[in-house]
Amino acid sequence: MPVATTPRLRRITTNGVQLNVAIAGDGPAVLLLHGFPHTWQLWSGIMGRLAGQYRVIAPDLRGFGASERATDGYDAGTLAADAEGLLDALGEPSAAVVGIDAGTAPAVLLALRRPGLVRRLVVMEALLGRLPGAEHGLAGGTPWWFGFHAVPGLAETVLTGNEAPYIDWFLDLGTRGRGVPDDIRAAFVHAYTGSEALRCAFSYYRALPTSAQQIHEAVTTTRLTMPTLAIGSHPVGAGLEHQLRPLTDDLIGHQLQDCGHIIPLDRTDALFALLAPFLSADLPK
Repeated sequence: MPVATTPRLRRITTNGVQLNVAIAGDGPAVLLLHGFPHTWQLWSGIMGRLAGQYRVIAPDLRGFGASERATDGYDAGTLAADAEGLLDALGEPSAAVVGIDAGTAPAVLLALRRPGLVRRLVVMEALLGRLPGAEHGLAGGTPWWFGFHAVPGLAETVLTGNEAPYIDWFLDLGTRGRGVPDDIRAAFVHAYTGSEALRCAFSYYRALPTSAQQIHEAVTTTRLTMPTLAIGSHPVGAGLEHQLRPLTDDLIGHQLQDCGHIIPLDRTDALFALLAPFLSADLPK
């Protein structure tokens, strides 16, 4: 059952940028990294459930939500360094790291570069650059918005003033038409309103080639040694699991049926049912 707790919001400087960070509970750290078009509130239904046993840390990624609108640094390597600095600022020597969508590549790079820092790794609904195995996901090919968002200056120019229907389209698609709670929908729309907020969000897509190269270089010299859980739904499916399989020493793959891309909101109970035993497996009984 969810714990009756309201996350505390803090401003924390890490890696040269101020992040807005929601924190709840006490215990071993669990770091939650959201994607697009989300904020830390993506994890609202998960944080309270984990907070009875863990210190749950959910930042807005740089440039997203209420975090600082950084000029650059939207590649996975810099986002991973942001996460590492955040844990250090909070005095956490290690954490279980959970990433979805835009948060997946930074989570993986952090685990590859700092394996002693990542106790367990959970990643969802993203593909890792050009690594083999991507053909098992996204059967319809790369989504059209990747190209649209990648052109410098284009998407924010077109969308400024029309942010709400654009974000609503992604939320509807990502929950297979079931939608999200009104308060969370309003928070997401607010977070991505304005040309500067959109520029930051789309800068992540513009950095994807750099992120892909960073991941490619990392996996040529190291592996994921910590227990790893790859969760797929629609549209990525089993693609991420297939990419990770040759790179991990201990991988569990799980596909959620009748679930959209925004897993923490669309199938909160099913996600928690997977997270709870996986995250607690190496804790003292």
